[in-house]
Amino acid sequence: MAQTLDRDVIEAVRRFVDRDVIPVASELEHRDEYPHALVATMRELGLFGATIPAEHGGLGLSFVSYARLMTELSRGWMSLAGVLNSHLIMAYIITHHGTDEQRKRFLPAMAAGEKRGGLALTEPHAGSDVQSIRTTAVRHGDNYVLKGSKMFITNARHGTMLAVAAKTDPKAKPAYAGISMFAVEKNERGPTVSRNLKKLGYKGIDTCEVLLEELDVPAGNLIGGQEGQGFKQVMSALEVGRINVAARAVGVAQAAFENAIRYAQQRTTFGKPICEHQAVQLMLADMGTRLEAARLMVQSAAEKKDAGERCDVEAGMAKLFASEACAKVTLDAMRVLGGYGYTAEFPVERFYRDAPLMMIGEGTNEIQALVIARGLLSRNRI
Repeated sequence: MAQTLDRDVIEAVRRFVDRDVIPVASELEHRDEYPHALVATMRELGLFGATIPAEHGGLGLSFVSYARLMTELSRGWMSLAGVLNSHLIMAYIITHHGTDEQRKRFLPAMAAGEKRGGLALTEPHAGSDVQSIRTTAVRHGDNYVLKGSKMFITNARHGTMLAVAAKTDPKAKPAYAGISMFAVEKNERGPTVSRNLKKLGYKGIDTCEVLLEELDVPAGNLIGGQEGQGFKQVMSALEVGRINVAARAVGVAQAAFENAIRYAQQRTTFGKPICEHQAVQLMLADMGTRLEAARLMVQSAAEKKDAGERCDVEAGMAKLFASEACAKVTLDAMRVLGGYGYTAEFPVERFYRDAPLMMIGEGTNEIQALVIARGLLSRNRI
């Protein structure tokens, strides 16, 4: 029954992408316009509850199906996958680390898309080095007072709540032991969304700087109800985020490959379609191989997550390989299309601009390589 539901959801998303997303994606992206209508349809499809358990009103999809869903969305427009990723990372933290009361209070509304979440982790001086965050949370009676700033926050402007990482014990040794996570609901007192950040790609989605200016947050919004658990909570959720980013890379690479192989059969030079030229065939073969390898690595990492096993190495490998493959495939697609690939009349230039985000998002690929190496060494100690 669950597998049938998963297939039905993915098929519905595929139809949505083909019918509603692909025809308007480039126009919205070039205007850097938030896709309110598309997001509303995603809400109607139940996608904001994709991985939220059915008992809390969600679809309860497996992570394998979730990865396929993200690939389909990104095949149409990668920014749409970003709207869901940050929201579902927050939902994952609450599902697996929140109190019973927090799950009952937040998850049904998040599954329905009535509450839309994001992850406020990165700071102007602290990206991959999470332990270096400076945002603080000080207990005052029934509230915590949060003070600090966050950078590159997705869903900050159009969402309604954020999972905020803050230090409840700035002097803790090791530093990560002093980090806690809070479910911060937006209200008239804050958080303040100070500005939207202009980007090379990944447009149409709000990526913002967020200020926490002596913001009172109820103590009941400390996720899990215990201080010092935030680092563990967010690291487990980032495994899901890295699978998401890897799946996005597969979707963008797939779209680029489909555009390239279709064009190669239609465009003629020297009296024959360019797909009959060996140089183009070699590029298409390499693109297709990288795409399939990336797809299988994402599936492998998602299967491990579904099995309840730790998958930091597998998710890191999938994210590292798929994002690098996406960058190569989108560049080669531009080469196949030649001058047309460089114009805004074809979507390949959008795929090319979106690709670098996956090499940076959810931890840079250099950080992924370190995570992978440390994990491999830990598993293979002599």
